[in-house]
Amino acid sequence: MNTKRLALLTACAAAWIASGSPVLAADLNGAWATDASVCNKVFTRKGGTIAFAQDSDQFGGGFIVDGDKIRGQLQTCTIKSRKQDGNLIHFIAACANDIMASSVQFSAKLIDDNTISRIFPGMGDELDMKYARCPN
Repeated sequence: MNTKRLALLTACAAAWIASGSPVLAADLNGAWATDASVCNKVFTRKGGTIAFAQDSDQFGGGFIVDGDKIRGQLQTCTIKSRKQDGNLIHFIAACANDIMASSVQFSAKLIDDNTISRIFPGMGDELDMKYARCPN
């Protein structure tokens, strides 16, 4: 009787894992720059924390992802929701700068573990902005 119960429990667990386990979202944590060759000019490390270097805007754009926080050169956003659909991730974020707060929708296409492309829905396939993950 214990063998039957164990077999039933194993079959139920296998079915649950096969059909109901969540798909893990892509890990976007870290610093991202428009050009990997300027990472050390866009970002600096201060006591274990990644920050924007002084005059970083002269070397291109970038952003820092830390969990549900996205920091840009001029504003900070908190991700309110994200949905991954294959290699596309869609975000809704609450963003704020020194002047105002706003809700922002944006999407990114995962190219590989260290490259993403921000896409602008409704603007055509030709409008995108690639970002490279900077080494730690």
